Amino acid sequence: MEWERIVIININKLGWNEYFEKSFKALENEGFTIENGYTVGRVFAEHKHIYKLYTEAGEVLAEISGKFRFEVLQQEEYPAVGDWVVISLRSEEKRATIHKVLSRKSKFSRKVAGFETREQIVASNVDTVFLVNALNNDFNARRIERYLIMAWESGADPVILLSKADICTDLEGMIEEAEIAAMGVPVHVVSTVDGRGLEELNQYLKPGKTIALLGSSGVGKSTLINYLAQEELQKTKEVRQCDDRGRHTSTSREMFVLNSGVIMIDTPGMREMQMWNGGEGISEAFEDVEELATRCRFNDCKHKKEPGCAVRHAIENGSLQADRFENYIRLQKEIKIAEQKQAAIERIKGKKKNKEYIRFKCEGA
Repeated sequence: MEWERIVIININKLGWNEYFEKSFKALENEGFTIENGYTVGRVFAEHKHIYKLYTEAGEVLAEISGKFRFEVLQQEEYPAVGDWVVISLRSEEKRATIHKVLSRKSKFSRKVAGFETREQIVASNVDTVFLVNALNNDFNARRIERYLIMAWESGADPVILLSKADICTDLEGMIEEAEIAAMGVPVHVVSTVDGRGLEELNQYLKPGKTIALLGSSGVGKSTLINYLAQEELQKTKEVRQCDDRGRHTSTSREMFVLNSGVIMIDTPGMREMQMWNGGEGISEAFEDVEELATRCRFNDCKHKKEPGCAVRHAIENGSLQADRFENYIRLQKEIKIAEQKQAAIERIKGKKKNKEYIRFKCEGA
């Protein structure tokens, strides 16, 4: 994004609403008021704890205050793209200092890639999540189910976008697979080449509303943003012809305010989308499986060889896909393991806090 591409005058255009107003007012007791020189901004990009913010004074660079850095206990407490933050603004320098992150209305999280057990916030304060899946050889209904769990858990409304419809050779079959995986979530077939289905997206593209685009590399997230913006905000690349896998064009999360007033967050294609949480999300994404389970003869049915198992019966008669059920079991296990690891980390943190408190008391005695 070119510096000073847009200048924001009214923060309501950035998605500011009563929810964030109340969150800001709740900090009055700590002295964070307009009268004391504080205002708010919204994070649109971040790189190694250097943030770019939209503010009423335009775009500014910001760093977190020393006190904030000292008080932060976990990575997820740092600002993320989409966050509203309390700042002291130096308009002439186009600089600001971040003192607080306002309460998040929603957040899309995953476990960081690799073996480390830590939450990574992909986007926050999102109204609608566009889960983009390309209608090519990389199409995967099981991936849609995984993304849906995380979208439901985020607090935002999920919408499935099936992109690149112009090159699909089995359109009806893939749409059917997606609709089974989506379980009542809106599914839209789109193409930026022939414009197919894009007008249907207008129902979500409202001024002041924030939409995050998530999906694998090469599914067309950046291309879609450029199409909706009517200008090239993001660079794009062709997918590999051998397997239809995309190259990573978006290397970091970034938020854009389109001329129409819609706020969009682009995210890099994610090679790894491990669960951070999902207890409620999995019930939403697999409502059909959990409803079937209530019909089993035994309350503790494992859905294996027990008599009167409604789930096994549904698989046998074809009303429930076997691989959908297997993915449900696999994701349940993954969520349980993630929760156990988080609980262990919290116990370790609790012990450290107790030790620090005891040492503080002893030194002060």
